Amino acid sequence: MHYMRKDLGKQAAVFPMPVLMVAAYDQNGTVQVMNAAWGQVAASDKIALFISESHATTKAIRQTGAFTVSIADVDHMDVADYFGIATGNTLPDKFAQSGYHAVRSEHVNAPIITEFPVTIECELAEVVQTDNIHAVVGTVVNVSADEKVLSENGKVDPQKLNALAFDNFQSGYYVVNQKVGQAWNAGKELAQKAQQAHKE
Repeated sequence: MHYMRKDLGKQAAVFPMPVLMVAAYDQNGTVQVMNAAWGQVAASDKIALFISESHATTKAIRQTGAFTVSIADVDHMDVADYFGIATGNTLPDKFAQSGYHAVRSEHVNAPIITEFPVTIECELAEVVQTDNIHAVVGTVVNVSADEKVLSENGKVDPQKLNALAFDNFQSGYYVVNQKVGQAWNAGKELAQKAQQAHKE
């Protein structure tokens, strides 16, 4: 069967992308928060956020040296999207206007937005700036989660979390909650066959 491929032009489009709520206190103690899709695990204890320095949240992170990253879920999609639309640079009380609540992390000087079920608490490790990237890198100090999204083994259960995924192609939000396999198991049989064939 012959499949036709069509060139779609130049676009930085990877799917799925996370929907991350990045929050920090600014120098006045005000909660600054933004919606970021360009974020990823950078090492076993590092989170990298590819966010520009013009954001009010980025400025706040530089001021206080700490931030939190919450995973947005489908139940809070409207406010998560609002945090991406409104800018703290022109709306100083952006967070207060959302009606959501924040408590200070017990581990870092940064706010935990209590409505979002999973939050990664970080100390600022470094800001990387080159001709190609601007990255805010955090050292993970703690992860806190609402008990309602934990499985019996005490770990976050993605099927309970109902995390949002961002679609970079058409700017859609999707829900990630269906498990289809287990890592380091789904391809094990193929790996064993390849190993056997290599020996022969």
